Amino acid sequence: MNELAGRDVSRETQQRLTIFADLLAKWNPKINLVARGTMDQVWTRHIADSAQVFDLAPRNARSWADLGSGGGFPGLVVAILAAEESPHTKVTLVESDGRKAVFLRTVLRETGVYAKVETARIERLAPMNVDVISARGLAPLKDLLGYVDRHAAPNAIAVLPKGASWQKEVDIATKSWTFTHQIHRSETDPSAVILTVGDLSHV
Repeated sequence: MNELAGRDVSRETQQRLTIFADLLAKWNPKINLVARGTMDQVWTRHIADSAQVFDLAPRNARSWADLGSGGGFPGLVVAILAAEESPHTKVTLVESDGRKAVFLRTVLRETGVYAKVETARIERLAPMNVDVISARGLAPLKDLLGYVDRHAAPNAIAVLPKGASWQKEVDIATKSWTFTHQIHRSETDPSAVILTVGDLSHV
């Protein structure tokens, strides 16, 4: 069932998301893009979950980098939604695994959505100086903030989904970083949150 947790999208965006979901189902047995046990919940656990990330970012963002894009969550969902709802936002997907990068490019080609795919390690990329950074399931917050610090423009925000242990991650991160953050309860997982982080600096 193609559910986006009550979020309205156009018919064209819905078609693009469906193409993405179909390609994910086709490719996942070969390269393990997401946990196989979650494929029957792909619309809520992955696509709607990623749409929340897009909705928490400012619409006037000129540039967005998704770090460790993997199977495309949230980055491909962000790119698909932005194509219609925020077309001035340039999206970059960073994925060091070559096979996953091929998958990301395949979805972009099949959906007709433009985004740049960087097949590189995050810490080796030249600073991207972007307005919004996202990352899902990539690393503990303490380590994520190092990547954010490297690639964020002044006044950028990071939109970071976190699981049930998010408070512990925040407590650990504050020993190395100073930052502001807002906590948004996930609409798809009652134990999870999405953190919006700004004003980042190293202690």
